[in-house]
Amino acid sequence: MADDTAPEPTEGGAQAPAAEPAHQLAHEPGNRRYTLRIDRQLTAVVDYTVNGGAISFTRTFTQPSQRGKGFAAELVRFAVDDVEAAGDYSIVPMCWYVAEWFDRHPERRSLLSR
Repeated sequence: MADDTAPEPTEGGAQAPAAEPAHQLAHEPGNRRYTLRIDRQLTAVVDYTVNGGAISFTRTFTQPSQRGKGFAAELVRFAVDDVEAAGDYSIVPMCWYVAEWFDRHPERRSLLSR
């Protein structure tokens, strides 16, 4: 019986590369957070609070085993894009990581609360 998780052989007998892990970015407004899941496992989180016309990103967390792979930056970009698309809020970077992200992306600074 064949192992369903093994990569399929390609022409010439070589095995095809394994499929990329399922990668899911989401906004969870009920939990006031943005999440990144890889293969259904919570990998990174950006927490926020809403204060009038501003959204404060209060904490960014990446699972220790997943740090250094760019997941936090990807999730912050997703969250910033989402806030920008909604057009209702300015952003207050309360978390050091989000503040540094804006330092690396000066073209997005117009979204910051003044």
